[in-house]
Amino acid sequence: MERNLQVLTRFEDCSSFLYVEKSRIERKDSGLELQSDSGIIRVPIATIATLILGPGTNITHAAVVALSEAGTTVLWMGEEGHKFYAYGVGKTRSSGALLVQARAWSSMPLRVEVVRRMYSLRFNERLDQTLSIASIRGKEGARVRDAYANLSSKYGVPWQGRSYKRESWHEADPINRCLSRASSMLYGICHGAICSLGFSPAIGFVHTGKVLSFVYDIADLYKTETVIPAAFEAISKDPGTAEQGVRQIFRERLLEARIMKRLPNDLNYLFSKLYGDDREFLNDGNNEDFVGSLWDESGSIEGGRNYGRDDD
Repeated sequence: MERNLQVLTRFEDCSSFLYVEKSRIERKDSGLELQSDSGIIRVPIATIATLILGPGTNITHAAVVALSEAGTTVLWMGEEGHKFYAYGVGKTRSSGALLVQARAWSSMPLRVEVVRRMYSLRFNERLDQTLSIASIRGKEGARVRDAYANLSSKYGVPWQGRSYKRESWHEADPINRCLSRASSMLYGICHGAICSLGFSPAIGFVHTGKVLSFVYDIADLYKTETVIPAAFEAISKDPGTAEQGVRQIFRERLLEARIMKRLPNDLNYLFSKLYGDDREFLNDGNNEDFVGSLWDESGSIEGGRNYGRDDD
């Protein structure tokens, strides 16, 4: 299967992610070729939203160029995806989404509105406007606590609470390790969507102070229907191989919940209509001929012009 890499695929039409480790990745025609001890696999890249590179991966310069042309976000992560290191850029060439995100973050009333919208997506209902953020946060905590308890009962997996310390990974119980592995996968998908649509992963609204704060914000919208049930199901099937099996189960949950379709809509919903008819952030900015504007005291003016010429 070959695709024209000049025609960028919409994020919601992409496959979720491809995780690769202990392989050499080269460009082959309009796709990738994965070389490992198990053989050679050809992979089309135009429909991969996020490529996750694990340990033991070597990738050629030509392959990275092809991924960049296709708008595929590339993540460098630790073994089995449990630690995130770095990422490469996504599709958009417009700063519109980032500017709207920054404006909403810097205005207290608008930031509160975005936070309320985030929680309304988690609850799948409109929230009473009289509820304070603290009250909503408590309501959310109860929802998540109930989710853990219900899944523990459903799958017969003991639950003692969430506990994770990066420096003492193997001291955590199996269910917590599975939760961490699946969470890392979800972070990668959300990170890819955020970068692909032109938002900043650092400008968080509920979470703050981390370079991936907004990633954690968005991932929390979907954890109770993807990460948490995937972890409990993996443990119930085979505790001995759960840390490997949880990735496939998580992928199935991701498809069932249609997260790839929902992510762009949910991201745009968070900021839509906060500025009346200002929908600049919805412009895809994928055109190679896209020219940015210039700032002026009166507003934006046309870019790509020489304003020192006499005929201007």
